[in-house]
Amino acid sequence: MPDENAQREPSAAEKLFGDFAPALVHFTDDVLFGDVWQRTELTPKERSLVTVAALATAGNTDQLVFHLGLARENGNTEAELIEALTHLAFYAGWPRAMAAMAVAKNVFAA
Repeated sequence: MPDENAQREPSAAEKLFGDFAPALVHFTDDVLFGDVWQRTELTPKERSLVTVAALATAGNTDQLVFHLGLARENGNTEAELIEALTHLAFYAGWPRAMAAMAVAKNVFAA
């Protein structure tokens, strides 16, 4: 039985925004990662690949740092992620793919 008085580690959203934007923290932690990411129609690996593709396509490289790491935790290989970003160059545009690949290179080197 879990200890109800035990302190839990704050989420990344909570660390970033805590009391500043509590609604955003709630939606991030409880709705996005608590509900949406837990749906069974896609595996976590598939969700991560879709998320990386969406972030790269939109040019959201700040969020891409976290999600590339999560994608690896969820079973995507570096080779699969590099291939996905390469493939996106023809659909999302060369500059977006190049920017995403630069992020991936840094994340994978760390």
